[in-house]
Amino acid sequence: MAHHTALIGKRVPVLEKGWIELQDMMGDDLAIVNAARVSYLGESKGTGPDKKLLFYLLRNRHTTPFEQVEFKFRVRAPVLVWWQWARHRTWSFNAQSGRYTPFQENDFYFPTEWRRQAQSDRQMSEGRTAEEEGAELSAALADHYERSFALYQAALQKGVARELARIFLPGFSLFYTWVAKTDAHNLMHFMNLRMGSHAQEEIRAYAKAIYTEFFCPALPWTAVAFERYVLAKHKTA
Repeated sequence: MAHHTALIGKRVPVLEKGWIELQDMMGDDLAIVNAARVSYLGESKGTGPDKKLLFYLLRNRHTTPFEQVEFKFRVRAPVLVWWQWARHRTWSFNAQSGRYTPFQENDFYFPTEWRRQAQSDRQMSEGRTAEEEGAELSAALADHYERSFALYQAALQKGVARELARIFLPGFSLFYTWVAKTDAHNLMHFMNLRMGSHAQEEIRAYAKAIYTEFFCPALPWTAVAFERYVLAKHKTA
């Protein structure tokens, strides 16, 4: 089957300066089916029966066969995304370090819109600020970044270690690059949560990019079953 070969190395832009790239992948829809059939030493029985079995597995939450497929991504995103992503502890991560690599002046996230705090939910945003207010906030943020980066550079020029000079930089807005690996079962859990309406818009953009640009093309049967038995269920809940 191996639908994923052409996807290796594909990079998709996300947010203004971010991106996500598929570095490697192991397995496909057939690998999931064969992992399930190994219970009784079976193997592929053809497209129809194989697809039917895969749908049965996901519909009835027999999830271990989906753990036989793995995705490894390289991601560039602001810390406010990374901070939420790292809560998914079933992933393996290795991130860029500001102790080794100096930050650049354009390594900051600028939101395209300023969202207001939702009144009904403490963790969500709701609506947008007025255009004039948004322009004022964006100008203030640009000034804040400029002054912060100037302090960071001044500290480096005085010989301060990178690991300490970085405290001058605004933490949640910095873009970092990291490698992240997980299996298809835990990736579906991530996408189900992070594509939802309660998720922050920035991480939702990354989850949707994974789903549309990598997951669906690489695992077409699994993607249809995921849409039918997981996403659709939550949409109607």
